[in-house]
Amino acid sequence: MEPLVKGWLDGLWEGSCWSSVAGCGVGRLPTNTPPGRPGWREVIMSGMDHQGQFRRAALELGFPDDEISRFSRHLRLSIGLSGVSGDGSVGQFGGVPRLPVGMSWPSADDSPLPFVFSVDCGALPRVDGFEVPADGTLLVFLNHEDDHLDDTGKYARVVYVPNGTDTAVAESPHSGFTGRQYDVSASLLAELPRWFGTDEDEEEDWEDLSPFHQQLVRDLERDVPHLNELCALAYDLWPGEGLASARIGGYAEDEVITSIAEQTLAGLEKAGEIVIPMAKWSSHVEKETHRLTSEWMSLARFPVADEYYYGSFTIRHDDLAAARVDKALPVTTFSE
Repeated sequence: MEPLVKGWLDGLWEGSCWSSVAGCGVGRLPTNTPPGRPGWREVIMSGMDHQGQFRRAALELGFPDDEISRFSRHLRLSIGLSGVSGDGSVGQFGGVPRLPVGMSWPSADDSPLPFVFSVDCGALPRVDGFEVPADGTLLVFLNHEDDHLDDTGKYARVVYVPNGTDTAVAESPHSGFTGRQYDVSASLLAELPRWFGTDEDEEEDWEDLSPFHQQLVRDLERDVPHLNELCALAYDLWPGEGLASARIGGYAEDEVITSIAEQTLAGLEKAGEIVIPMAKWSSHVEKETHRLTSEWMSLARFPVADEYYYGSFTIRHDDLAAARVDKALPVTTFSE
């Protein structure tokens, strides 16, 4: 199978040796959950130290500490951006962005890239594990039709504008180029891996998992007997608010990480550092994908063109922490 992000990742090896979650098949906490002991609902107000918040809430409800620790290793939060009127805006969808004075509108092949959205980093809730810059603005541009057919990444751009930079409202490249403008607010959403909570009794879903992931599920169910209840607690603490126009942070798309894993292993083989028998290639890719999940994360995921296309940017944790957003890997998929 051709790697999903092949061209854009060509240089990755050189010089360096509407929901994206599955969810445990549960929703709210069951009605027989221990009633609101003082304290557990108060922890949902902030995203910072969400591991600590989750632990306190779970302990309040009587879950074993060792189960909480094992479960928490997989828990991430993403930030949902939803339309808002009035106060509480953290960014803007559509319209025209504010660009640094003297900066040209981002383009590819002499054609301007459509502006998707911008967010004020300083206004976002702080989430541990998502080291978005403390201030400044992120701007996202994407020509979804061309990016969908291209593997170089040139039709997608994320721009970081540091705080204190002189900016001005950009002039639209031409009439009718910009989309409808609206403000967005932020809310926190719990995310867990796609394979999480798949039950062997659910034959169709179980058969969709590889042997590697089936074993992960068995190990997790053995080590975390209260898995479904802890899933329900996470989603109850951080359910998000309304329909999200985009998500930032959280788990990267599986297909993107798998493609990175394939190219990483191919690079190691080419360098003569490893030899992988063809019969074991898939299992090695799955294990490498699982490992890389801790190094990479989603920078942004969003539907475009009436949800026929889906844009995403994936980035290493260390690149985001250093505001190297130009290192983000774009992938646009088409939803039939």
